[in-house]
Amino acid sequence: MSLFDLGGRVAIVTGANTGIGQAIALALAAAGADIAAVGRTPAEETAAKIRAMGRRAIIIGADLSTIEPVPRIVAETLGQLGGLDILVNNAGIIRRADSVDFTEADWDAVIDTNLKSVFFLAQAAGKHMIGQGYGKIINIASMLTFQGGIRVPSYTASKSGVGGLTKLLANEWAAKGVNVNAIAPGYIATNNTDALRADPDRNASIMARIPAGRWGRGEDLGGAAVFLASAASDYIDGHILAVDGGWLAR
Repeated sequence: MSLFDLGGRVAIVTGANTGIGQAIALALAAAGADIAAVGRTPAEETAAKIRAMGRRAIIIGADLSTIEPVPRIVAETLGQLGGLDILVNNAGIIRRADSVDFTEADWDAVIDTNLKSVFFLAQAAGKHMIGQGYGKIINIASMLTFQGGIRVPSYTASKSGVGGLTKLLANEWAAKGVNVNAIAPGYIATNNTDALRADPDRNASIMARIPAGRWGRGEDLGGAAVFLASAASDYIDGHILAVDGGWLAR
């Protein structure tokens, strides 16, 4: 059996309808996993592509701006797919404004989705994983887990928090058979970065700093996700893996 084989595993992927979440869900399925695709927008396309690979896929509608759907997400996954081995906490939102003008509503919306729901979904999945003595949790961090950024105070705070939570959960759960790690994508061409790519000055300054010379694509994250979801990463805990085309090395 390959170290990277996910045959027989079941994964929850949040925000799986598009972009990074879709790419990770497809990569995990290609490695053999069955997928519970979670999101506000039904991940019909993602599920169809997974089923075309011969894997099982279910769609779970859930708005992770609150933690209300968290127990149902885990229960539906267990009930319909018969297990839960992998959680990818990918769902996230962003709000942009100068810090002097930033509103409480935009602060709360981002923190609730990007940090609070990440913790409580990890908690719910973690209880099951600890009980079975095995699990892989992959949180999606950001370059702003390491850097400050501009005009995105709640996003930077949330992604810095994701980095800290990843380490804390690893400290508590590594000895219980649950690996908790994170992927920090660089500048990836997704809906969240439309505004940056549409701004000629910001786009040029970003491109000038990426050693790889291009924006990332969702599929660039697939290999890292399969690695952290597989037996190949069994002795890796609390790590934040940058997939950034060399951005942080610059």
